[in-house]
Amino acid sequence: MLSKNTRTRQLNGTCTSSVDMELFLHYSLIPSLFIILILSFLQRREHRRQRDDTSYLLGNRFGIIMPLDFVGTFSNRWSYGIAFGATANKVMFLFSEGYQPLQIPQWAQAFELLIGGIEVGLSHFPFFACLSSEFQLVSSILGFCYSLIWFAVTVLQVSQCPHGQFVGKYETLMFYWPSLLCLAFLLGRFLHMFVKALRVHLGWEFQVEEKSVLETHQAEHVKQLLRTPRPQEKKKSWFQTRIYEWDPCFQFPSRMIGTIVLAFICLYLFIVIEFCVFVYVRDELDVFENKLESYITFTNHSGVLTPVILQVKELISVTKGVWVATILPASLTCVSYLFHILVCYRKHIKRLWAGDKLFLPLKFHNPASSASVVAIARYSGWQIAYVLWGYLIIHVVQSLCGMAIMYGLVLPIVHNQGLEMLQGLGIGILTISIVVGLMILQMWIAASFFLQPKLGTADKQKPLALNNRKAFHNFNYFLFFYNVLLGLGACLSRLLISCLLGTWLIARIDRTIMQNGYEGADMGFSAWIGMLYVDHYHTNPVLVSFCHILIANHKEKKLQQTTKYWCLNQSAEEHGRVKHKQ
Repeated sequence: MLSKNTRTRQLNGTCTSSVDMELFLHYSLIPSLFIILILSFLQRREHRRQRDDTSYLLGNRFGIIMPLDFVGTFSNRWSYGIAFGATANKVMFLFSEGYQPLQIPQWAQAFELLIGGIEVGLSHFPFFACLSSEFQLVSSILGFCYSLIWFAVTVLQVSQCPHGQFVGKYETLMFYWPSLLCLAFLLGRFLHMFVKALRVHLGWEFQVEEKSVLETHQAEHVKQLLRTPRPQEKKKSWFQTRIYEWDPCFQFPSRMIGTIVLAFICLYLFIVIEFCVFVYVRDELDVFENKLESYITFTNHSGVLTPVILQVKELISVTKGVWVATILPASLTCVSYLFHILVCYRKHIKRLWAGDKLFLPLKFHNPASSASVVAIARYSGWQIAYVLWGYLIIHVVQSLCGMAIMYGLVLPIVHNQGLEMLQGLGIGILTISIVVGLMILQMWIAASFFLQPKLGTADKQKPLALNNRKAFHNFNYFLFFYNVLLGLGACLSRLLISCLLGTWLIARIDRTIMQNGYEGADMGFSAWIGMLYVDHYHTNPVLVSFCHILIANHKEKKLQQTTKYWCLNQSAEEHGRVKHKQ
């Protein structure tokens, strides 16, 4: 009899859905372009072209619409973030290079990926355009209908083939529930926009005034700078001191919120895909183990290869157990990195606002403007890719560490070799302790005999002035040969520590893992720095406040001039009427 899970897999192996999501993605470009044309027709251009240009025939219609402001948008942030989350499944297809809309030669693979990325972006463009459009009554209807189409097609795909060939029951639902949740949120958001816009259209609510250049939190930040610093009254908690403290005068831009939301969902999908691959590999290994077991049974445990086969089976069993056990710590590591990226963004951008660039390498103090503009376009996509690849690398490294622990500590005890293991462990710890002790002894001898006394009682350490020079030179000569051998171990430890830190921090795009002087080779870190500079130059609260004051003064002067001309016209008309009566 087959197990229930096996029957489910076989059932879904023959399941064919009536919805081809890749084909639907192609056809979704038709309503997407239709919505873009409608919103572009409603959008008026601010500056009309010259009369000799044929575009004047369009009047001031068909303006350029944008999905969202990647630099200065602080309102509606979570709606944009959820809209990014709705694209997670398609982003994962692009990441795995599984989506290939065209059949082109291998050397032109980059162009195919570019075309696929543009197509995915164009198919999801209406979500963002409808959220950011000024014509909320029309855009809410269009956005709701478009989101409903995607939601219905995704539900149909999941309902027809809910199970899969790897995990089994509800495998398809495991892949698509984040997108369904995001689409459901967008449906509610567009419905809320429609109700609000309809109330304004009917006159039941007042139209919201024109959005100011200066955000509320930016104004509060400037006010805080102008206030006299007060002594801290309330003691901060451990969480506020060590992890995060909420700042009412700071808000993350929509780009950062959307990047983090999409990174979370893509990381979840990547873990699910990895687990499906693991299930497939595990099943193949089970078949291989059954063959090995058949050989052992056939030879009645007396074959020449029996000891090797037993070790191979043990290796397979340990590897499977360690890989599953390290999924959780690797996932938590990457999740903590995503939260830490937000913390570092706020810390770094505030230091740039204060004019502090000491945390940056010297070559990044004045980056090229073009490089910074390109960096802000690269950052979000690169951040997600770094997190996904970082998870896989961290998982592999943690699995290798787990294998070392299993073979070094656990398996010897299982095989009744605990005493030998403890003996070897004790010898290793004693050797390392002696080496470290000799290094500490060198430091103590140098501080006690080869340095002159302190100049003052308040000094923390002795001055760097040699004492007992003859003894020092003998000390240096005899330790020269020993330190050659010690340097070999120090070199290997340096290599090991660099590899461990490099792989552990590979997902951290906010800090470089390169040596000092080679930071420019870290393209991810360069993208982070360029993104920070663009945000610094365009969202600095002091600069934005200054621009707000200039704009307000300009409007006030314009209003005064308009009032003055109106008064002159009124007085001229009155004078004309009086003169006419006379």
